[in-house]
Amino acid sequence: MRVWPRSLAARTAVVLVAGLMVVQVAGLTIHAFDRVDVQQLAQSREIVNQVQGIHRAVVATAPDRRATVLASLPRGPGVSAALSPGPPVTDLPEMALPRRRFWLLMGAGAEGPDGRNDGVRPNRPFGMGMAGGVAYGGVQWHRVVLGFPLPGGGWLNFDARTDPPSPWLSPTFMAAFGLMTCVAAALTFWAVRRLTAPVRILARAAEALGRDVNAPPLPENGPLEIATAAVAFNTMAGRIRRFVDDRTALLAAIGHDLRTPITRMKLRAEFMDDDELRAKMLADLEEMQAMVAATLAFGRDARTTEPLGSLDLVELIRTILDETGDANPGAADRLRYDGPAHLPVKARSLAMKRALTNLIANAVAYGGAARVRLSPPAAGLVTIAIEDDGPGIPPAEMERVFEPFHRIESSRNRETGGTGLGLPIARDIMRAHGGDVTLANRAGGGLRATVTLPV
Repeated sequence: MRVWPRSLAARTAVVLVAGLMVVQVAGLTIHAFDRVDVQQLAQSREIVNQVQGIHRAVVATAPDRRATVLASLPRGPGVSAALSPGPPVTDLPEMALPRRRFWLLMGAGAEGPDGRNDGVRPNRPFGMGMAGGVAYGGVQWHRVVLGFPLPGGGWLNFDARTDPPSPWLSPTFMAAFGLMTCVAAALTFWAVRRLTAPVRILARAAEALGRDVNAPPLPENGPLEIATAAVAFNTMAGRIRRFVDDRTALLAAIGHDLRTPITRMKLRAEFMDDDELRAKMLADLEEMQAMVAATLAFGRDARTTEPLGSLDLVELIRTILDETGDANPGAADRLRYDGPAHLPVKARSLAMKRALTNLIANAVAYGGAARVRLSPPAAGLVTIAIEDDGPGIPPAEMERVFEPFHRIESSRNRETGGTGLGLPIARDIMRAHGGDVTLANRAGGGLRATVTLPV
């Protein structure tokens, strides 16, 4: 299973969303710890108010009635108060000075029996807080033990417990994180797809140009970089079209201009007295005329503007096999088709017929047979295999045979009238349809031409 996506848009979106999630987690974590501080401060202030109220009430009461008054005073959950002859005894560590100052600040407003404020006397150890008070707390300060001396003797000791803050259990934390992530991911994917859309258009245009040099140009709009790339692509496509047109026009012109002198030479050859020489001359002229005709056909196929249409590929193959059998009666029993009964495709019917005719004719002419096997569509492609019983092709010549006018003398004799344009024409037509033609030697002998074509 592929984890890392292949497309540029998906990779960019994944990186951006991952970065946003990290930033959101960091921001929400900072917010959570700030929330912890706020919770602790709120809990501390609540305990301070309770302790301060109890302390003032006890201090203002006569020593013999303090126990009764203390028992009747309300206190919140987790807060206990008791009178003691001495300061509190606990195994908790003594608070650090800043924290201790905060807790002892509650005694700053408590008045002693002599009417003076007992919490703001000068030269006290902590600078503020009840003189002689002590404060202890746990590591996370979820429990605080306080002790204050009372006028007339004795101590008022408090033991306060608070619930530990739980920032990660907040019902809004995950909801906020999920909402922010979904919104950010949606905006990221939308923006990335908008930004990378010109790249996809450029890729489709390049693929269309490979199939058809007359494909429409790219729109030259959008951001500056995309518009510049579109202009460069259209300029390149124009140059390719001019090159192909010039090459095709040159071939067609040469082929056309040669037809007249060849015809004149054939007429003059008829007046030769030497029968043997006349026959050889006419044979050479016939071969030249066939090459000229093939060259003209090659140029005509390259410049065709035939529109795409729906055709039944099976019916086309059966028609070609029937026509080939009529032209080669001795090979009719070695022509066979295997495959589905019908298979509609989008193609240029005349060009497709010419390409398949060339391949099947080659198989019959050089391999003595043509077995056509059509496979059902797979991954959007139709595969046609054309096999013969000939000697095959040397591996080094597998690609060279697709060059115009290239023939293999050792395995493709010239008496068949081959011009070396059948395979190049077939490959050009199939590639113009978005497919291809490849050759391979069969293990049991013979050659296999494999045609791939989009459905």
